Amino acid sequence: MVMGVGGRLGVAALVTAGAMLLASPGVANAQVVTSAATAVTAQAAPGFVAPGQTLRLGAKGTAVKALQTRLRELGYLPGTADGRYGGTTLTALWAFQKINGIAPTSTVTRKTWNALQNPRSPKVLVPNGRPTRVEVNLTQQVMTLYVDGRVKLISHISSGSGIPYCETATWEGKTQKFCGSARTPTGDYKTTWRRNGWHRSYLGQLYNPIFFNGGIALHGALSVPLAPASHGCVRLPMNVAAVLPGMLGTGVPVHVRGRFVR
Repeated sequence: MVMGVGGRLGVAALVTAGAMLLASPGVANAQVVTSAATAVTAQAAPGFVAPGQTLRLGAKGTAVKALQTRLRELGYLPGTADGRYGGTTLTALWAFQKINGIAPTSTVTRKTWNALQNPRSPKVLVPNGRPTRVEVNLTQQVMTLYVDGRVKLISHISSGSGIPYCETATWEGKTQKFCGSARTPTGDYKTTWRRNGWHRSYLGQLYNPIFFNGGIALHGALSVPLAPASHGCVRLPMNVAAVLPGMLGTGVPVHVRGRFVR
C-alpha cells in the first residue's frame, strides 16, 4: 500500500514558490460551475471575449480576472477571481492547457486565449461509466469529476513517479524501512475511507485524503508539479482538495487510465 506525498519538484523555483504560497486551505472558496460532460464548450458562457493580453505569473488586473472567471465557468478551480495571477490560478491553467492540447506553461498567450474561447471537452475514459464518477488520466495528469453525467470539476494532478523508493521513517513508535514502486496503478476502484485535514502516513502528510485503492488516495499536497512525483497517490492542488470531499461521496467509482511518458 502507498500513502505518500514524496518526490521531486518538476517546475521552476518561481512557479513552485507561487504555487506553495497560494495553494493553501484558505484559498478554497472558488465555486465550481457545471458544464456538460460531452460538450464543455464556449456555449457554457456566451459572449466570452478573450482579452488577448500576454499574462505571466504575478500579473494583476482585469485580464487576469477574466482568465480566472472563464476557467471557473468551464469547471476548473483557479481560486477567487481577484485579478491576481498566483499559484492557484496557475494549476487550474495547467489543467485547462493539458485538456486543450497545449503544453502547460505559466505564460498565457494568444493560443491559450483562443482555446478559452473554443474549449475542448475532457477525454471521456469510461464512456459507459456511472453518471457520477472520477476519471484519472495519467497520460495527461488530470482528474475529472462527473456528477449526474456532467463535468463538475477538472483538476491538474501529480501521480506516482514510477521511481522505486526505499525510505526510513518512524512509524508506530518504531524506525522502519518502507520500499515501493511509486506507481499509481490503473484500474477500476471506489472511494472508501477518508480523513479531514492533514493526515500523517508513513511516507508523509496528506491533506483531506480520499482513499480509493488500499493506501492510495486523492489528496492535497503543497507540491503538485507537472511531472508525476508522488509515492503512488494522486496529488491535488490544495484548493481542490479543500472542496473535493464535499463533492465526492463514499463508494463512487474511480477509474485510473493511461501512462505518463517523460
